Amino acid sequence: MREPPGTGDQAGDLFVHAPIRMRRAVLAVLSAGILVIAGCAREAGSGGHGTEGTADAEEVLLQPVAAQGPDPFTRSTVEPAGAAPAAPSTAPPRTSGPGDRAPRTLPGSTPGLYGGTRSVASCDVGQQIRLLAADPAAEEAFAQAAGVPRAGVPDFLRGLTPVVLRADTRVGNHGFRAGSATTFQSVLQAGTAVMVDRHGLPRVRCACGNPLSRPAGAGDIRSGQGEQWAGYDPARIVTVAPAAKAVTDLVVVDADHNSWMERPVGDEGARDHTPEVPPPYAPGTDITGPLPDAPPAKPKVPEKPEKSATPTPSRSAPAPGDCPTPGAPTPPGEAVAATQGPTGAPVPTNCPPAAVPSDGSTEEYPELPTDEPTGMPADPDEPPQDLVPPMTDEPQTSIRLPWQDDADASVDG
Repeated sequence: MREPPGTGDQAGDLFVHAPIRMRRAVLAVLSAGILVIAGCAREAGSGGHGTEGTADAEEVLLQPVAAQGPDPFTRSTVEPAGAAPAAPSTAPPRTSGPGDRAPRTLPGSTPGLYGGTRSVASCDVGQQIRLLAADPAAEEAFAQAAGVPRAGVPDFLRGLTPVVLRADTRVGNHGFRAGSATTFQSVLQAGTAVMVDRHGLPRVRCACGNPLSRPAGAGDIRSGQGEQWAGYDPARIVTVAPAAKAVTDLVVVDADHNSWMERPVGDEGARDHTPEVPPPYAPGTDITGPLPDAPPAKPKVPEKPEKSATPTPSRSAPAPGDCPTPGAPTPPGEAVAATQGPTGAPVPTNCPPAAVPSDGSTEEYPELPTDEPTGMPADPDEPPQDLVPPMTDEPQTSIRLPWQDDADASVDG
């Protein structure tokens, strides 16, 4: 009797080898998936085309002052005369523990966070504008990384202030490769020339023309990639936070004279000046350590106007003794002006009218002399002298006229 097909030794071989082929197929599929994932991870680590921190958050690149780093946008625009190196810190090293992985955050308006040389810019802003304009692809990628339109790149750069970092600073960095912007995290060494905006944030690294942003992710600064420089201390790395409000001037350290100077935002050093109110700590203070709070600015008190020598007339009631005493007799032969008091001082305009002194006579004005000679006959038009009532001190109660006498006679007759 013949065995059905697939039985016996052949069937045994089929059942034995089938699982092996299935395992090989599964392994092939898994291997392909792993390669795809690894490829995406490498693409993300290279920065891709975005600017949202696509790099591995644990990888932080250490960048010395003069090193361009990977994928520079342009050649260096650093002005050596204005990019004075930061003075090395004389403070003892700090012991950093597991909780010290995050750098200290300082506002961009902190006095002494940046430095420079008085009246000299650390970066050539005009040259940076020309280098980007000469490469349209680089200018477009720069605009995307900086968050501005391409047409606004020149104005964006002119609004920045060239200064020098005074502490090792962690930033988000953007390179240029294959026509697109890349993203990676880095720590810039103190003394690096940068351009900062109105909120004190570093926005451009002048050694390579790369746009900068705030760092993304935690990042392990203790195991940063690259060679560490002398004085590198993870416990003294800082990050910069935007100032609460836009500033008009940055208080920076003049490295040549170890003094304070104030640089207007958007200026390249031409208007540097000494601040009216210096910070409450010395220019050489370790900016990464505890800093005293700056006292609030005192409001300026307006100066009082000088008093005029001429008294100002007042509408208020006069002081006692300013007005003349009512009824005071006037010495004979002297005339007192109506605007003067008894002492000769001016009489206030709001004094009550003075009463006219009286000697008991009803005559208000004295009799004026005439030009007629004595003994001359009176004017025929004048009434007889006996008809004129005598001028006496007694008041006249009645006047008798001639026609009244004739009327009385006719009545009696």
